[in-house]
Amino acid sequence: MLKLISKLTLTCLLLLSAAASAHDARPLYLQIDELESATPAHHYLLKLQVPPSVDSSNRPYLILPDSCLREGAGLLLRVQCSESLASQVIGFQYPDFNPSISTLIRISFRSGEQYQTLLSPSESQWQVPTQIETGQVISDYTVLGIEHILIGWDHLLFLLCLLLISGTLKRTLITVSGFTLAHSLTLVLTTLGIVRLPIAPVEAVIALSILFLAAEIARGRSNSLAWRYPVAISLLFGLIHGFGFAAVLGEIGLPQTEMVTALLFFNIGVEIGQLLFIFSLIGLFYFLRRIPILPLPAIQQVMIYSCGALAAFWTIERIAGF
Repeated sequence: MLKLISKLTLTCLLLLSAAASAHDARPLYLQIDELESATPAHHYLLKLQVPPSVDSSNRPYLILPDSCLREGAGLLLRVQCSESLASQVIGFQYPDFNPSISTLIRISFRSGEQYQTLLSPSESQWQVPTQIETGQVISDYTVLGIEHILIGWDHLLFLLCLLLISGTLKRTLITVSGFTLAHSLTLVLTTLGIVRLPIAPVEAVIALSILFLAAEIARGRSNSLAWRYPVAISLLFGLIHGFGFAAVLGEIGLPQTEMVTALLFFNIGVEIGQLLFIFSLIGLFYFLRRIPILPLPAIQQVMIYSCGALAAFWTIERIAGF
């Protein structure tokens, strides 16, 4: 049995270490701003943000309408077009291979109109609309919220710890609801500019929150605050996790004419992602209980020690990066 647990521990640590940088994954982001011009031509500034998961040699090449001339190259360039980009098709192409990531495109016109879209990994072009669609904003930001929680390993490991310390399904749902309410509050306050915190210390405290819960679970002292009142812990640390969500949303940006809608449905997407993860874990534990050769308590112990080890590594790494 010890040999089995050792193998499980090694496998879990390798998988988590490989995914340790997954929280930094972002969609490919293209920002297009129309500039003031004294000529009939339309001038645009294009800014391309490539996520760390894409190798520098595989940065995408932008495909623009034939009416546009480029000035410069790289991640920041100016473009002069004889016609407006409204209703035109823009796209991109990877030189080596498609890394299977989403693409967020935002365009702002001199008139004040702003449009955006979230392209799936299989899509490589977009026809700029002439009118913003609320339905598209709802769809895009719900998907972004789901994607963010499911690629955010630190948030997922915190949810795993909440599940293990809550015990029953009822307590788990109450605890996760507290986490949702807390991170929703700081997400809204930060996005609206009411509260600001530097992101580096926030990321370090997020890692510490996982380490704290993992240590509490490993000790198994049922009379401690975390064991008796897990919802209080989820509320407290949920406030900190909300600043992390806000940092991601700040990088993505919000459509000015649909800010409330985008913020609401990003948060709904995060909640959907959380519930998908929680119920997947519950289903996994139910399945493991029915396999006598793999005792569930031993597997959960492997999980929690792996979470603690990874959280300790993140904490040191993030503090060192201040």
